[in-house]
Amino acid sequence: MTGDHETLVFDLDGTLVRLVVDWDAVARDVAETLRERGVAPPEDLWGMLRTADEAGFREPVERVISEFERAGARDSERLPAADTVPDRSTGVCSLNCEDACRIALDVHDIGGIDAVVGRDTVATEKPDPQPLLETVRRLEGDPAETLFVGDSDRDRVTAERAGTGYVDVSEWLRAYA
Repeated sequence: MTGDHETLVFDLDGTLVRLVVDWDAVARDVAETLRERGVAPPEDLWGMLRTADEAGFREPVERVISEFERAGARDSERLPAADTVPDRSTGVCSLNCEDACRIALDVHDIGGIDAVVGRDTVATEKPDPQPLLETVRRLEGDPAETLFVGDSDRDRVTAERAGTGYVDVSEWLRAYA
C-alpha cells in the first residue's frame, strides 16, 4: 500500500490515538466565550469556530478548545495504528491543535514523526487541503507521492483536495498490523 508513496501522513485523533475530550463541554465553554463577547453562538462547535473567525475572536475560542485538547491528549488512548508508524518521512495532519498532537505523540512514545500540523498551525483546517499540503511540504514530499491515513470522510475529502492518496485506518491496519 505504501510501495507507491514516498511520504506518509497520519491523522491523529481516531487514527493513532483517541483523545479523551468532552466535546459537549468544549461547545458549552466556547459558546460562553462567544456570548461574553456579544456574539450569538451557532449550535455546533465547527460553526462556533467559523463564527469566531468572522467576528475576530478566533484566539480566545482557540484557547478554550486547545485547553481541552491538551488535557485530552495527556489522557488519550493509544490506538493500534500507532504501532505501524514507520521510521521514514512521516507526518501528522490533524484537526486538533498542534500542541495536543505533540503531547499525545510524546505520551505514547510514538516516534518517527518528522512533521506535525494541527488546526492552529496554518490559517485553515481540514477538509481544506492546506494543512495536509503543509505537512507534505515540511516532509519535503510531493502530494502525488503521499498517502494520507485517516478515519473520517473529512480526511478522505482533504486528501482528494490535496491530490494525495488516501486510505482509511481500518484498511491500513488490515495491511500493516
